[in-house]
Amino acid sequence: MANAQEKAQHFLEHEQAFRLGALPTEQPHPVTARLSQTIATEPVEGVRLLMQVDEDIPPTLDRVLAGPEFARLVQAIQEAVRAGRRVFWTGCGATGRLAILLEAAWRTFWEELRENHPELYARLPEADRWQEAFYSLMAGGDYALIRSVEGFEDSPQLGRYQLAQAGVQKGDVVTAVTEGGETSFVIGTAWQGLEVGATVFFVYNNPSEVLRQHVERSRQVIDEPRITKLDLFTGPMAIAGSTRMQATTTEMVVLAAAVELALAGLLRQYLPPEAMEQLGLAGLSASDYPARFRRLLAELHAPENAEALAQAILWEEAIYRRQGLITYLADRFLLDVLTDTTERSPTFCLPPFRKCDDTSSPRSWAFVKNPRFSTSQTWHRVFRRPLRGIDWPASVYEELGVSLWLRQKPPKLDNAEILKFQIGNEPDPSRWEAEETGLMLILVGQEVGQNSQTKDSFDRYLVEWGPRFTQTAVLSIGPSRPDRPVERAFAILCSLPASPLRLWDRLALKLTLNILSTGTMARLGRVEGNWMSHVEPTNKKLIDRGTRLVSLLAGVDYQTACYALHEAMEAAAGQQQRTQYTPSPVTVAVQMFRAGWRPEQNAPHES
Repeated sequence: MANAQEKAQHFLEHEQAFRLGALPTEQPHPVTARLSQTIATEPVEGVRLLMQVDEDIPPTLDRVLAGPEFARLVQAIQEAVRAGRRVFWTGCGATGRLAILLEAAWRTFWEELRENHPELYARLPEADRWQEAFYSLMAGGDYALIRSVEGFEDSPQLGRYQLAQAGVQKGDVVTAVTEGGETSFVIGTAWQGLEVGATVFFVYNNPSEVLRQHVERSRQVIDEPRITKLDLFTGPMAIAGSTRMQATTTEMVVLAAAVELALAGLLRQYLPPEAMEQLGLAGLSASDYPARFRRLLAELHAPENAEALAQAILWEEAIYRRQGLITYLADRFLLDVLTDTTERSPTFCLPPFRKCDDTSSPRSWAFVKNPRFSTSQTWHRVFRRPLRGIDWPASVYEELGVSLWLRQKPPKLDNAEILKFQIGNEPDPSRWEAEETGLMLILVGQEVGQNSQTKDSFDRYLVEWGPRFTQTAVLSIGPSRPDRPVERAFAILCSLPASPLRLWDRLALKLTLNILSTGTMARLGRVEGNWMSHVEPTNKKLIDRGTRLVSLLAGVDYQTACYALHEAMEAAAGQQQRTQYTPSPVTVAVQMFRAGWRPEQNAPHES
């Protein structure tokens, strides 16, 4: 087994393809350069800084949604669904979660149409088949929705294999989505789709010319004329490299808009104008989306909303500072809450979700549960389909020639493992058995109202389980204020237009939770300036990012920082048990330099 020095040397000599510092999404945004310092003393002003970066998105929406590539995507989705073909959405990390969300939202639309408007559903001759048209594919399968699977992101072979296993065929559509434009797994799915004769789209958030200049695997895709490219570049992220923020938000708007416009074209020939109006599909055009997004930002960025968000950040921070835990309650938008909650683990080096049969690992700082349904029912409501875990034998990884770690110890990613994350209404004493615990109900849109379908069941849960927690709160997003039996209420007031995929509800929630989680972690010292100083380097891209962070924060060159980071990673891996407050290897490496560590005494130099 290679030691830290050998691993660092190997990375420096053989992984230059993962040195991504030239990409704008990896660089700091000038607006948030002093975020950690500002939010520490002026929380509202810190929230405003994070909000300001979202203003970079609308110009990109104007450009992309008016372009021929976007129109081509809309047409391709519509034609594939009508012809009985499938539309694949592939991604990794945040884009993988977005792929899952797009499929779930599509399936939910059809389920609710059948349930709430059976007379309209009956007019659609292929509705049952159309509901099955979307297929989301995330690196590592559905399990990766909870925890990123080490080794998958860096492998184009795994991307090819996973898509082939899903049955992609000629005539299908493959939309490969990667925030940076360089993710090997996603690029593998693009090539696999092209190989079998599918119509392939490549969606990314860095300038095409920058990617072509610096990343060979990206250049090959961008230069392939048979692949349609959608460049969604908006600029650097509010937190350098944190593409779960503006990059994924832009992708959500663009891809959901394409789906809704395709849906409108699909149904227009079967439903009368009044029905289309009822479903939020009448007169829909690509130009509506940038305008609506601008209105949403204007409402979300109102002073009273910035104040409410700042207060919510302080509430969460106070609980975490006392080594406490927070549990969110959600139903319709549990997938959206789950996405933000799980993405905090690698971004800020927090403990990931813990399985129900694991009593030794640290508990995640935040968790999410649905008070209305059991875990198995809740997982079905998350995906709106059966689970798609991965249960490949070691021989598959061997044949694909992937990393030694995957070949020697194939991860358990099957459905049984997913069900061990108890996100349903089963009692979980581990969530309230701490000195300080918070229970936060999250309501969006129609859920906020007095007569919402979920009100009684949510309130019963609050009355029954609320007293077990030391604090209770509600975060509401919508046109009205909530009335719930809780101690604190944080209301984000905004109008949310009707949408087949509930896009505006989801965007308002995403933008709010991104700021809540980022602001909280910044106040807790897990952000330095606008750098994610506690990032967990679990793949090659993050090792590069961690190396650059150590270089910046310790004032050393890239090579020296790489040796220190690998030594810190080895020390972390050697710990018997990860604790609830384990520092990031990046932070440890910086502390090593401050304590006098010198590479001359520990590692060879490059010649």
